[in-house]
Amino acid sequence: MPKFCANLSMLYGEVDFLARFQAATEDGFQGVEYLFPYDYGIDELADRLEKNGLTQVLHNLPAGDWGAGERGIAVLPDRVGEFQDGVGRAIEYAAALGCKQVNCLAGISPQGVDSDTVRETLVANLGFAAEKLAGAGIRLLVEAINTRDIPGFYVCGTQQTLDLIDATGSENIAVQYDIYHMQIMEGDLAPTIEANLDRIAHLQLADNPGRHEPGTGEINYPFLFEYIDRIGYQGWIGCEYKPRATTREGLGWLKPYL
Repeated sequence: MPKFCANLSMLYGEVDFLARFQAATEDGFQGVEYLFPYDYGIDELADRLEKNGLTQVLHNLPAGDWGAGERGIAVLPDRVGEFQDGVGRAIEYAAALGCKQVNCLAGISPQGVDSDTVRETLVANLGFAAEKLAGAGIRLLVEAINTRDIPGFYVCGTQQTLDLIDATGSENIAVQYDIYHMQIMEGDLAPTIEANLDRIAHLQLADNPGRHEPGTGEINYPFLFEYIDRIGYQGWIGCEYKPRATTREGLGWLKPYL
């Protein structure tokens, strides 16, 4: 049966961030993920994980000025130094928190830069990050995101993600496959997951439309969970959705799987 982790950047928004660790444990989650740990002290986060018996499953590399609308800097030729510094910071946090996977948000394609330069920048940055993370025993992930929610996001399809990974020549990069984003961009969820099972190291979910919990939209999640289990997926599934009401009120879908 799939293992589900709570995305604390999306779930339990009704309570303070540091209180979300306990809330996740109370609701039966054994792992957590979230966008970024960098606003909090390492010791503070480690203490919350330990006290609540939680696994830190995933967080992202630093992604620029999130509040200003940046969604990653790996595609920006003039921010390579900042990207590389961010890799070091991510390793510091991940190593201390026991987090074995870190995701790279590529970012929005920059205006006025030719497409070859953008791709070369991203491939070089991914290769750099993968090598540095490998030295710390951490795997790099790359995620495709739909261009309806984030117009201009550079990595927006499964095959494109695989091609970028292949271009780095690194064996320390895998796919973070977000079911919600890929339902919007390409559909064909079950066959795509099965065809790339050996390259997908993490799944995330939300229903569509609305990006709410499973059961609120068009995706047949009971079928998909059974299918994923049957084909032998061994990783975590991150619950990265916007609860339609409160998080706890909307967890009925999860009870059969805990």
